[in-house]
Amino acid sequence: MKFQAQWIKSAGDLGSVCPVFRRDFPLRKPVRNAEMYLTALGTYEVRLNGDRISNYVLAPGWTAYEKRLQYQHYDITPFICEENSVTVTVGRGWLRSPMGWGNVEGRAARPCGIWGEIQLLYEDGTKEIIPTDASWFYTESRTRFSEIYDGESYDASFEVKNWVPVQPFSWPDEILIPQEGEEIREMERISAKSVIITPKGETVVDFGQEVTGYVEFTVEAKGQEHIRILHGEVLDKEGNFYNENYRDAKAEIHYICRRGIQTWHPSLTFFGFRYIKAEGFPGTLKPEQFTAIAVYSNIRKTGSLCSSSAKLNQLFSNIFWGQKGNFLDIPTDCPQRDERLGWTGDAQVFAKAASYNFDVERFFRKWMRDLAADQAENGAVGCTVPNYLKPIPPSAAWGDAAVICPWQIYLTYGNKKVLEEQFSSMKGWVDYITATTTTPYLWTGGEHFGDWLALDAAPGECKGASRDDFIASAFYANSAALVCKAGKVIGADVRMYEELHEKIVTAFRQSYPVYTTQTEHVLAVQFGLSSNPREMADELAEMIRRDGGQIRTGFVGTPYILHVLSDYGHSDIAYDLLMREEYPSWLYSVNKGATTIWEHWDGIMEDGSFWDKVMNSYNHYAYGAVADWIYEKAAGIQTVEEQPGFARVRIAPVPDKRLEWLSASIETRHGYICSKWINIGNQVRYEIETAVPAELVINEKKELVGPGRYTLWG
Repeated sequence: MKFQAQWIKSAGDLGSVCPVFRRDFPLRKPVRNAEMYLTALGTYEVRLNGDRISNYVLAPGWTAYEKRLQYQHYDITPFICEENSVTVTVGRGWLRSPMGWGNVEGRAARPCGIWGEIQLLYEDGTKEIIPTDASWFYTESRTRFSEIYDGESYDASFEVKNWVPVQPFSWPDEILIPQEGEEIREMERISAKSVIITPKGETVVDFGQEVTGYVEFTVEAKGQEHIRILHGEVLDKEGNFYNENYRDAKAEIHYICRRGIQTWHPSLTFFGFRYIKAEGFPGTLKPEQFTAIAVYSNIRKTGSLCSSSAKLNQLFSNIFWGQKGNFLDIPTDCPQRDERLGWTGDAQVFAKAASYNFDVERFFRKWMRDLAADQAENGAVGCTVPNYLKPIPPSAAWGDAAVICPWQIYLTYGNKKVLEEQFSSMKGWVDYITATTTTPYLWTGGEHFGDWLALDAAPGECKGASRDDFIASAFYANSAALVCKAGKVIGADVRMYEELHEKIVTAFRQSYPVYTTQTEHVLAVQFGLSSNPREMADELAEMIRRDGGQIRTGFVGTPYILHVLSDYGHSDIAYDLLMREEYPSWLYSVNKGATTIWEHWDGIMEDGSFWDKVMNSYNHYAYGAVADWIYEKAAGIQTVEEQPGFARVRIAPVPDKRLEWLSASIETRHGYICSKWINIGNQVRYEIETAVPAELVINEKKELVGPGRYTLWG
């Protein structure tokens, strides 16, 4: 579509104040249809005649802005009247906030501008275009400051006036693309659980659930009262407000009251929090004055996990909330501190669980296009997408998101267009490794995160004891294998990659005959690199026993460890790890009151103190990847690679006597699939529902069935 719009900005320097742009227009005659196209350099809120015209918040979202900037399309027909005024308020957002660790000053120095046009279709068939151009005006808005990390300031008493003409300016039009991802919306509202006074005398509001979004509050004021709100995830062990783990992110709200009763929430930024510390509020605070608004991409819940264990159910809830809190237009590592970046390693380890929990096909396709856009000419993939960490070299298991994520989204949804779109990017990553390694058919000589946050790390280190070159070479093999599979699906010639994969496997087996850590055993077996996978799985089981029944893996090994155990006859140990309540374990954090997944197994230590204040997020979804084992092994719902998207399903549940029952379900592209098992005396009752042809595997007995509901005993 060809547009007449120009980029426009404020003609003067407004400092930290967010500008508001305005255009008034009358209707010349009766209107049949009215539409608006709009984007901005920063997050924006658009209103027509004082009303929000969409549920979309934090538009235009976050993309690889140097190459891709989404514009939005709105139907504004219901908001049109005889005399109209459109306003657009713009904050710094992701595009202009000083985020990340590369080109921070350059991002902060970008201009604040908008681009768009209103298209009116009259009843008589004539059209009128109202583009952004020199006919627009701007002034200071009531939003006095807005950034992603530091928060938002708003003066409700400020009089918006002194409108002056805008200044058109040049910005690349070729980067503009229609909306691709899911809209970001206010998805849920959580009432405050309580208002507490801490031992230090602080007034703290507890919402009972960690969320990503912002607080809405209602207050009656005389005018000019200054309210300050700070956000936090946890209280310290004395019960006082704590947010030192936000590092340099101020994460504050400053609000100046007008006279009377008023209700307000931020509109151009977001926060990660369970608690807020409230200062300067008039009167005595009550819980009913506060609501936490959960903001995330408009992803539809498709999965369900439930069991007879209240603690497991809390873990399942934490996993879902962790995903919601970090799937805000891109898959972020965390939503609260001075990071909130699209770490590729976190995304790939969680992609399978994410795609079972929610419909994330559109979400991931948009993000993977940004990955390809940010990918270097030599195929290198950054550690974050969009790449705000460009000084950091590519890392194994992180850059492999270029291959793992497209393949998983294809398996879950069965859409081979995903592979067609990403195939060049997938090959590019493997080619990058091939071209830069110092040892043919292995990946050596690189710089990697390793098994990040593994518990076998040396004191004071974040990288586990697993060898960097071992991990890198294992993922090299896995990505080469997936490129071969993807190429065959789309009819590409992959003979070169098949030969490459064979040589990687041979070189790996020659170079790494012995595995020294839990994660090394896991990767070698999971990626088909061990010549004796059952023996290596047995060694892994014995290693876990020697480690006192403890998991020692980090970000790289944890997603696969239960799978390897259960695939080779050690489901009892897999359940041991799942059901363990002492540190380290998934249920340890549950016992410590977690409502989302933690970055560290011991984010809060046994004595109530914190792991540290530098890198200690309490909403970090990566370890929630255990959910895919619950779906696929505990409940047994598995995709069939030859018929992806659950066009056909394999259901092979693995019950455990420590649970009375367990149930999982997925609403797939082909319909509803549910698997439940119940321990009754010495028998197990299986209740299966499938909308597609299925292979049922109960006690190693296989049965092919058609769509329907089935009850079996084992």
